Amino acid sequence: MTLTAVRADRRTARVAAGALVVVTAVWGSTFGLSKDLLERLPVTDYLGPRFLLAAAVVVLVRPQLVRSLTPETLVSGAGLGVLYAVGQLLQFQGLLHTAPTVSAFVVSLYVVFTPLLAAVLLRVRPGRTTMVATGLAVAGVATMSLRGWSFGTGEVLTVVSAALYAAHILAMAARARPGQAFPLTFVQLVTIGALLTVAAAGDGVQLPAGADVPAFLYLAVVAAGGALLVQTWAQARLSSSHAAVLMVLEPVWAAVFGVVLWAESVDARTLLGGALILAAMVLVVARPGADRLDEALVEPSPAHP
Repeated sequence: MTLTAVRADRRTARVAAGALVVVTAVWGSTFGLSKDLLERLPVTDYLGPRFLLAAAVVVLVRPQLVRSLTPETLVSGAGLGVLYAVGQLLQFQGLLHTAPTVSAFVVSLYVVFTPLLAAVLLRVRPGRTTMVATGLAVAGVATMSLRGWSFGTGEVLTVVSAALYAAHILAMAARARPGQAFPLTFVQLVTIGALLTVAAAGDGVQLPAGADVPAFLYLAVVAAGGALLVQTWAQARLSSSHAAVLMVLEPVWAAVFGVVLWAESVDARTLLGGALILAAMVLVVARPGADRLDEALVEPSPAHP
């Protein structure tokens, strides 16, 4: 790879990193809305129709994506959708049995599981940048979230969901291709929505009504469809480990929106934890392709007889 190509690759990776930061801001804005809706809707009734509506909006925005649905896209998207759907279900079920702050920390462990799974399954050793950023991110989320610790059913379910999210991030990095964001996102959304709606159908699917509809539309169209579309596009241009580090910004944004919109208080631990996570983000954005691109810049050593 030439130096010019490497620089262009880095610029693209920085744009993708910035796009993921925007996605985490959208995710962070959903905590209060989701918590409020879940007081009136069961978990599967909330999640299933939400993702089906997101799929409908995506295909309405880009109807020509249907012509791009190849057998490979269908298989890849369905597999990704199953991972994400089960992860969502376990995360929310776990939340019923543990404190939200503990859940926020445990689910963020996907930032650790992602490079570990890559090392075990793909034989990809994390680089120095990834390891330092991962350590900063974990320390930041722990500082923000943990106020005590016990390990029970809720924590077990949430750990499994974090592992599934890590597997989804890895699989997305392997399957996402430039130009395929819309069809791959659509198949994922349909799969997630169909699985969770079927899970909700046993006692009838309850839909949001009245004043809940605007919040539900935002959560479906922007926070589900739009966010997954941008994540799919960005992960075609970033390493899986760096994507995982950037996604850990979600609790930072949740804290920001909590203060701005819901008048929640912020303490020194939240500020320190947020600073550590932001440091991890800066490291990744400054050198988004460092682990991979630095190798491309190394001149091959001369052959020895």
